[in-house]
Amino acid sequence: MSSRPLNVWIVDDDQSVRWVLERALKQADMETRSFERAEHLLDAIGEGDPDVLITDVRMPGMSGLVLLERLRSTCPDLPIIVITAHSDLENAVAAYKGGAFEYLPKPFDIDEAVDLVRKAARQNGTGEAEVKQPPDAMASMIGQAPAMQEVFRSIGRLAGSSMTVLITGESGTGKELVASALHEHSPRANKPFVALNTSAIAAELLESELFGHEKGAFTGADSRRIGRFEQANGGTLFLDEIGDMSPALQTRLLRVLAESEFYRVGGQTAIKVDVRVIAATNQDLARAVKESRFREDLYHRLNVIRINTPPLRQRPEDIPLLLQHYLAEAAEELGSPPKSLDADAVEALQAFSWPGNVRQLVNATRRLTVTAPGAVITAEDIPGELGGAETADHAAKEWTRVLAAWAERQLHRGEQPLLDKALPEFEKTLIELTLARTNGHRQEAAKLLGWGRNTLTRKMKALHLD
Repeated sequence: MSSRPLNVWIVDDDQSVRWVLERALKQADMETRSFERAEHLLDAIGEGDPDVLITDVRMPGMSGLVLLERLRSTCPDLPIIVITAHSDLENAVAAYKGGAFEYLPKPFDIDEAVDLVRKAARQNGTGEAEVKQPPDAMASMIGQAPAMQEVFRSIGRLAGSSMTVLITGESGTGKELVASALHEHSPRANKPFVALNTSAIAAELLESELFGHEKGAFTGADSRRIGRFEQANGGTLFLDEIGDMSPALQTRLLRVLAESEFYRVGGQTAIKVDVRVIAATNQDLARAVKESRFREDLYHRLNVIRINTPPLRQRPEDIPLLLQHYLAEAAEELGSPPKSLDADAVEALQAFSWPGNVRQLVNATRRLTVTAPGAVITAEDIPGELGGAETADHAAKEWTRVLAAWAERQLHRGEQPLLDKALPEFEKTLIELTLARTNGHRQEAAKLLGWGRNTLTRKMKALHLD
């Protein structure tokens, strides 16, 4: 690469976003040129084209996704970074299928954006996927949290691919939704999507369920049966809870993945199939391999690409969106007007840990739709096992009682000022808790605390937590 500074063009109708990006890129020794509308940028193409383009999605006139499509024919090697405040699965997939280098949801970390520009310039926009319009049927996936945005990015990056994928995550986090979205945005979208929970079928029946059987293969086999692999031929087979599969079936599955053929139970003829396998588990398969509970060669066959579905407690900002969506679904199921939640109810449900994840939240919305007496669900309507008013009030009284007892002891000893001792410990406790909750992701932890990232960094340094 030459020593000249990178030339970065920015298209965004929000003047404040343009200003922030211009300032950050110039401080990183890059040249910038900004446009308020996509049409203005197209008019300027040819006047010293950019090394990297940053574009918003929703703008007056031409959208960023249409701009992406136009530039693919005129500037196929131009790396394009798509940014948007409307960060959902549909936009993420459309951006990647349109050939975007990366998809960055707002609000974004400015240092991350600058690093992404450098990375885009180095790669020079290679490895673009063939354009294919996303299907109309979208999986019901909701999420603004960084962890969910990473899931959306992964689905977008795999659009146009038939690679084997391993989806990991706790029960109830939506692993089948991810698998379905991967299928819907793949070249196999018009072929069958067959899902099977391997732990829900008795081990002695699972082989026949997967591979089928011939008539007379065993007692009760009165006719030939087509198994799930044959049903999914040309399409996708989703195997949930793969970690519970028996060693014998693991061996058979490995052969199918390696050779794309199998025998029905009791059969003598090999059946050739073309099936994309997506597996999911709530177990630590790497640990299961070490403990000889799972075949290492099968693990590596399945673990080509891994997507982790985050637990709901790690994405509390998504809870109001999920509640609104599933309350509307519950009302439609029951044929009644949708109910809403007041601020205290939302706060209580956001504070709840949701051990059953999204599946538990879905069931909770159905329950509240039936049991809440009014059109607006209040904190008093939420049962204690879901973090309702009684439980929340008790917890608040408990920690303030402990705080009051501590303050009494300090005053009795003549220790003062109290805030000089209490505030650092209070902040340290909350910082450690939020960092643990976000797996060390500082920007996400700062958001949970109600601070900016710089404030969190400064506080951590002062408290010797850095």
